[in-house]
Amino acid sequence: MADAIFDDERLAQVYDPLDPDRSDLDFYAALVEELGARTVLDVGCGTGTFACLLAGRGLDVTGVDPAGASLEVARAKPGADRVRWAHGDATTLPPLQVDVATMTANVAQVFLTDDDWLATLRAVHDALRPGGHLVFETRVPEQRAWERWDRAHTHSRTDVPGVGGVETWCDLLGVDGDLVSFRWSFAFDADGAVLTSDSTLRFRHRTELDSSLTEAGFVVDDVRDAPDRPGREWVYVARRA
Repeated sequence: MADAIFDDERLAQVYDPLDPDRSDLDFYAALVEELGARTVLDVGCGTGTFACLLAGRGLDVTGVDPAGASLEVARAKPGADRVRWAHGDATTLPPLQVDVATMTANVAQVFLTDDDWLATLRAVHDALRPGGHLVFETRVPEQRAWERWDRAHTHSRTDVPGVGGVETWCDLLGVDGDLVSFRWSFAFDADGAVLTSDSTLRFRHRTELDSSLTEAGFVVDDVRDAPDRPGREWVYVARRA
């Protein structure tokens, strides 16, 4: 099941306005071009920003996400008709043979169990052509990003066109080993409603990531820094063997 921040209709509608700077995607678009891809699978495509960006550059794009509300936002975007949208996850896709599969915005961290993560990797492996690449990012656990997931660091207020003022903040709920749970709150000026969304992410270490990719049939070609978050994110480039 998708978290409320993605699958609640009201929250999905304000997701993009509350996080309008997606310059982080420029790096991934350049990487897709570097890999010579013409066909792309965007796993966890959310509201479709990256999928539409790639499709606008002439690429053949499939976007898949379990959050129906986010997909509705995606389908309404300019150029969305150039993308094939799928409601589900990588394990529910029809047969594909794409050049590159992507998981941006730390999508890789939402798979909390080893079984779910390995099933996703194997499904992506099957969706890639031989020699195709999986590109994903994940936070570096040693940086302890969750220590900044509190109101002092996350509180903001945004005037969303057609919606009004929206106040947001994050509260850390707990850390259990490599699992980190937190809650986003959204207060709407229009009617005083306060909606919340609870999430849990898994912070895997390099050894875990490397071994899981090998088990799923990948070769790790490169691990890079996210240029807008140096030292805080690993960007994996793994090839279907």
